[in-house]
Amino acid sequence: MNPNYYIACDLGAESGRVMLARLEDRRLTLEEIHRFPSAVVRVLGSLRWDVLRIYEELKAGLGKIARREIPIRGISVDSWGVDYVLINAAHPMISPPFHYRDERTATTYETVRERVGSRLIFEETGIQFLPINTIYQLASDVEKSAALLEAADCFLTIGDYFNYLFSGVACVDESLASTTQLYNPRTRSWSQRLIECCGMPRRIFPKVVPPGSILGPLLPEVATDTGLSDVQVIATCSHDTGEAVAAAPGQGDDWAYLSSGTWSLIGIELAQPLISEEIRAHNFTNEAGYGGTIRFLKNIVGLWILQESRRAWARQGLDLDYASLTAEADKAEPFRSLINPNAARFAKPGDMPLHIATFCRETGQPAPQTPGQFARSILESLALSYRSALDEIEELTGRSLRRLHIVGGGSQSMLLNQFAANATQREVIAGPVEATAAGNVLIQAIALGQVESLQALREIVGGSFPLQTFQSLDTADWQKAYHRFTHLELYT
Repeated sequence: MNPNYYIACDLGAESGRVMLARLEDRRLTLEEIHRFPSAVVRVLGSLRWDVLRIYEELKAGLGKIARREIPIRGISVDSWGVDYVLINAAHPMISPPFHYRDERTATTYETVRERVGSRLIFEETGIQFLPINTIYQLASDVEKSAALLEAADCFLTIGDYFNYLFSGVACVDESLASTTQLYNPRTRSWSQRLIECCGMPRRIFPKVVPPGSILGPLLPEVATDTGLSDVQVIATCSHDTGEAVAAAPGQGDDWAYLSSGTWSLIGIELAQPLISEEIRAHNFTNEAGYGGTIRFLKNIVGLWILQESRRAWARQGLDLDYASLTAEADKAEPFRSLINPNAARFAKPGDMPLHIATFCRETGQPAPQTPGQFARSILESLALSYRSALDEIEELTGRSLRRLHIVGGGSQSMLLNQFAANATQREVIAGPVEATAAGNVLIQAIALGQVESLQALREIVGGSFPLQTFQSLDTADWQKAYHRFTHLELYT
């Protein structure tokens, strides 16, 4: 069989990549062609994405691939959720889009929940309550930037925005639409009830398409700029987590997934959304996956806490890489200082080591003193939060979960993987690291008739990438730590 080539443009919170994929004889290989830092800009008290810079970086990567003179079948862009770009017929970007960590939703989060009602919002969407969700961002636009909404024809979520710049087709993939907390997973359409209650203009809500939709050929101007031709642009699971979950090589129904990176997204795959008052109380979410599936999961602030700590140490002149931090964490005293990763203070930019030390003092624990102690505190606490989420999932769904598949960049941390096995008392299977890119290109391959199904996709992933298994150790010590951790979950 001749090889088929695809391009995945994967945009993350820390960096973006252009990946070249080769699919031949049911084996997938991935090559990173171009990597660039995510373009976050602080300007006049706001936090924004420089999307035009990202666009130029993506085209630079496409140009590198074009110079290889190989036939490319398809291209797709995936990204984080919730953020968006306002566009109209005359302007491909009306204003620089806000970053989800911008402070503008601090007031609208509570205002919208009080005015519209948390029960109604959850009943309509089944989505976890987070201040970063699109509903609260758009509510801020209604309140403070009405002129921008008046000028807009529609908004596009980030991955879909770049698919639009490549294809000229303005639509939102269902997986990203579901992150907005304005999408109804039962009707598989925008929630007109919430749109009306929030005073948002209906016209800005674009067409929603299912994952794996072919949008059309690369625009002539993009083909000219990059040197690519005869390439189809495809809206895969434009949400990076949706693609990572699609590529999790699980079989049966006794496994859970953890997409491990800046965020830790842990859950299971369902055939239908699970929406009830009990689910709302536990703050779980129902996001759309590939093939009409539902990703029933919980968002946990993940390795962002360690990333932000590194930035704080760098400002002090300490340039510590992840390998050295992990080595120091491995040698540090176990369970000395635990935190609640879901506490609001850990979700915001700032002096993260100070936030951690303050939390520990407030909860009667010794504050970490060295980077290794801080790193161990973060990794142990994340692992314990995975145990808490998995236990909740079993309680809420009645499923018995024996394995946890960890995918994404965080699966490279052998120490965190072992901690996860220890804390959850379940078998952990780590890999692939490039789950998002793998899901991206293999969903493209399904759309273009080269792969038959989601099950076949997962079989290809399992046969193409190395996986590593971790068994639970030191069970009694971790059980004691978990008892401590459950009390810390009350502190925010």
